[in-house]
Amino acid sequence: MSATTAVVRPAGYSVLKLGARGRFLLHRRAALVAASLVVLLAALCVAYLCVGESFVAPGEVLKVVLGRPSADELVVGTLRLPRMVVGLLVGLAFGIAGALIQTVARNPLASPDIIGISQGASALTVGAMTFGITSYTVLPYLSVIGGIAAAALVYAFAWRGGLHATRFVLIGIGFAIALRSVTTLFLTKGDYLVAQQAQIWMTGSLNGRGYDEAAPIGWTLLILLPAVLWAARAQRTVTMDDDTATALGVRLGRVRLGLVALGVILASVATGTAGPVDFVALLAPQIARRMTRTAQIPLLCSALLGAVIVVFADLLARRLFSPTELPVGVLTAAVGAPYLIWLIIRGHGGRRGGNA
Repeated sequence: MSATTAVVRPAGYSVLKLGARGRFLLHRRAALVAASLVVLLAALCVAYLCVGESFVAPGEVLKVVLGRPSADELVVGTLRLPRMVVGLLVGLAFGIAGALIQTVARNPLASPDIIGISQGASALTVGAMTFGITSYTVLPYLSVIGGIAAAALVYAFAWRGGLHATRFVLIGIGFAIALRSVTTLFLTKGDYLVAQQAQIWMTGSLNGRGYDEAAPIGWTLLILLPAVLWAARAQRTVTMDDDTATALGVRLGRVRLGLVALGVILASVATGTAGPVDFVALLAPQIARRMTRTAQIPLLCSALLGAVIVVFADLLARRLFSPTELPVGVLTAAVGAPYLIWLIIRGHGGRRGGNA
């Protein structure tokens, strides 16, 4: 078995042995990129906790994180740390969701905030806020329902004996436009103060978020961890052409449905927690794939990059125009919108068809 594995092992991979029978292929470059991203994310977290209206020394930050007495407990432990935790979890969820959906669609434009999933979550959430439901512990669950409903509609309309990438993206964009109109209708019908609150939520913001908001998305990520590990392996079969995968006995319809469902749940919970933080799910997987140069989008690197993007963007949002705080979605949109235009131009001028 081990000799056979050594022969068929692709270039750039190593065999990771776990126990007597456990053997996994490990992409060396992806592992190096993931380790680098962990270091970068740790540095960003320290900077996030240090920088603010008042600067806190890294040593004092470490004391607070470790639970030791510190004069900066209020600033770091009460104000900055809970918000940063929410940003980390939201970034992880968006990064994984974007990677899964782009893998199934085989299209870099197939992001939850492009194909209607975030808009479905937003429509139901803003509708609930219009009718007086404003608890951030309830909104994530409503967002999941809205996101799943929107994804089911897109999937059903795009399915024609198979899932064609271009049709999937175009139908998703159509639903996104329609659902955004529904959201606007809710805003015009609601109370002015509630509508103003919903507008801020729709830009994507971590302001005022804490451990109460982190709990639902944290538990969701923990419960779905086995499914994410399964998805990391299932990605390899989805990236094959349909005839090859079918010949190997892979039930592509079920695998694709499982990957999409997992991505939809994560994107919807993240949207309910912080609002539709645009373009994180679009940017993270594509940057991760370019950094690792792997055949499929690496889930771990996508998740870490999603967290890096959200934490860094929120740090800039807090300090760029201090004392005024910007919603984090404003910063991610400022970077993501030009990247989306570049993807469209590149896809139009280069490859055509399903795999844009």
